[in-house]
Amino acid sequence: MTEFVGKVRLSSEKNYPWMTAILVWCALVVVSSLYITLPMASVFASTFKVTPEIAAWTSSAFSFAYAIGFLLFGPLSDRYGRKQLMLSGLVALLFITPLLGLMTSLSGLIALRVVQGLAAATFGPSALAYVAEMFPLEKRVATVGFVSTGFLMAGIAGQLFSSLVSQNLGWPYVFYILGALYFLSTILLSSFLPKGEARGTEANVLTPFKQMVAILFRKPLFFCYVITGTLLLSFVGMYTTLGNYLTQAPFALTANQILTVRAAGILGMILSPFAGQLVARYGLKPVLQAGLIFGAAGLTAVGISSSLPVLIGMSVVFVAGISITVPTLISLIGNLAGEARGAAVTLYTFILFIGATLGPIIALYLQKTGSCVLTLETFALLLAAAFGLSYFVKTQ
Repeated sequence: MTEFVGKVRLSSEKNYPWMTAILVWCALVVVSSLYITLPMASVFASTFKVTPEIAAWTSSAFSFAYAIGFLLFGPLSDRYGRKQLMLSGLVALLFITPLLGLMTSLSGLIALRVVQGLAAATFGPSALAYVAEMFPLEKRVATVGFVSTGFLMAGIAGQLFSSLVSQNLGWPYVFYILGALYFLSTILLSSFLPKGEARGTEANVLTPFKQMVAILFRKPLFFCYVITGTLLLSFVGMYTTLGNYLTQAPFALTANQILTVRAAGILGMILSPFAGQLVARYGLKPVLQAGLIFGAAGLTAVGISSSLPVLIGMSVVFVAGISITVPTLISLIGNLAGEARGAAVTLYTFILFIGATLGPIIALYLQKTGSCVLTLETFALLLAAAFGLSYFVKTQ
């Protein structure tokens, strides 16, 4: 058995499809943690006898810690190695996640979600840097596309997983089963992913943060970052609102029917791996603008449509717009940042997930003061404004 594993490990050093599959799987499982509590907010509100606004912090606390973690763990992966940091995060998630199912207070649940978010943040920057270092140039762009698709698919898959499990087994089992999936992921990554070399750099750890401050206020990049802030803000906000919206007239859907509507969004993810090809053919800025138009138009139609088939179709259009905008914006920011690409992309991910933090909070506030339709149209307006700002982004 040991000899067999040794051979597999040896061969896996050049088995790029298998390495890609492991990275995509881990991206899907790790980032799903961000989204699993979105459909369970009402369950937490009734279980712990709190308002929906307070229950929403089970999502926002994770995404805020996740965003902060991106700032911390990018530089650390340079120093200690990509695989080492990814593996450390998965081991931490393996132990932290099942504990969430044992919590008897919402404050304890939220506190552990913060810790879980920090642990999950070890994966993203390390995985993308690992691809850049371990994959040959001709495979690198496609691999980043697949890994990015795993991150994006988590937005739908995490909601579907938690909805199915919580409805059939109860909410604690969402965390128990996810913990088991982290155990599987730890085995896969530790056994079959070749180890890169740690740089052991002695550079000042504050250098990347100084670069980020300088980068943020470069005019073309500043507009890119404002656009970035609208993406997961609108995505998470839309799915936070969707459940309540579909239980009302004229839809009046059951929990299982709402689950089907959420699942349809997966179809919109199909374009994400092809974002690189679209950019090669049409250019960064046109693809970025097309993605924002699709997102804004799709979300506008979701908010005003009284036809369920139209609503489902336009939710797919909305997700498709977000799914091509996210990787396109990464490439655009990297190009504009030049030698400071690493710090620029780290700042991008931080702002992206700050948007995810604010999404549930803003969505529930708008629903409380207005309506679901107002909430959805507000997020659509933000994407339309982002489209307008894209004209101020100079690509050369």
